[in-house]
Amino acid sequence: MPVMRMGTMIMLIMITRTTVTVIITMITITTTTIITAMTTITMIMPRMTMDTITTITTTSIATIQTITTATSMLMTTNEPASAGDLAEREAAALYRLMTWLSPAFPVGGFSYSSGIEWAVEAGDITDIATLADWLEAMLADGSGFCDATFLVHAYRATEAGEEAALSDIAELAAAFVPSRERQLETTSQGRAFVDIARAAWDADGLDALVAACRAPLVYPVAVGVVAAMHGVPLAPTLHAFLHALVSNWISAASRLIPLGQTDSQRVLVKLEAKVAATANRALNATLDDLGSATFRADLASLRHETQYTRLFRS
Repeated sequence: MPVMRMGTMIMLIMITRTTVTVIITMITITTTTIITAMTTITMIMPRMTMDTITTITTTSIATIQTITTATSMLMTTNEPASAGDLAEREAAALYRLMTWLSPAFPVGGFSYSSGIEWAVEAGDITDIATLADWLEAMLADGSGFCDATFLVHAYRATEAGEEAALSDIAELAAAFVPSRERQLETTSQGRAFVDIARAAWDADGLDALVAACRAPLVYPVAVGVVAAMHGVPLAPTLHAFLHALVSNWISAASRLIPLGQTDSQRVLVKLEAKVAATANRALNATLDDLGSATFRADLASLRHETQYTRLFRS
């Protein structure tokens, strides 16, 4: 019987923090295929490294070659990483970010609807689909994108210690608000955010920066300034801010349409990709890119001022 040439393949897959090592040895002899598979799954914690990999080749039968791979590495248990395994600074930044943009942080966001109350009364918003369309436009082409851009530039000016630039940004952000009630909404939340952060999470130099601004800090500028002063990274700050903004809009709509809790979550899911896209766009935007095309939403915030029956302040 002719002897077929033996084929051997070894595949090694390694991933950094959680390392999965898969070794597959395939041995082919004449018309019979023998597959030997060995799978080793090893959890490698941060800062742990692999020592050595030793390959030993032996021959047990004249026509069969056996390849044995011995791997020496640092072994750990299968328990998940604890908080102590995270970098101390990253853990502190995450904790503060989740606190500041939580609904429990007392900036009074629950009392504002950003004009959604009028849109519901006018019949523009009636269900999940119309709400999602309305919020998507506000997020990508209206106040959502503008607020995100102001947050980014306020953060960078604060990080660079440019008080004059920060003052100009704060003044422009205050002027961009389209109605009196929206002005009340964003300046009240901005003032509350700074006051509470200063009282509970104070940072050296925060008072001086706030005092250097000629205009009151609107909400996105206040978030950008405080986050930069505490060293919280910009990208997660921006994503968390937009998530909190959209969540507050949905919370107001759920009380006005009304909308159930599950349907509210469905709207949040629909907006997930748009939140990420708006954040990425704002990270690369200049102040010259600012602009709004949500005329109906701006009109809603204006007309809400004279709405007869109101639950919200905007």
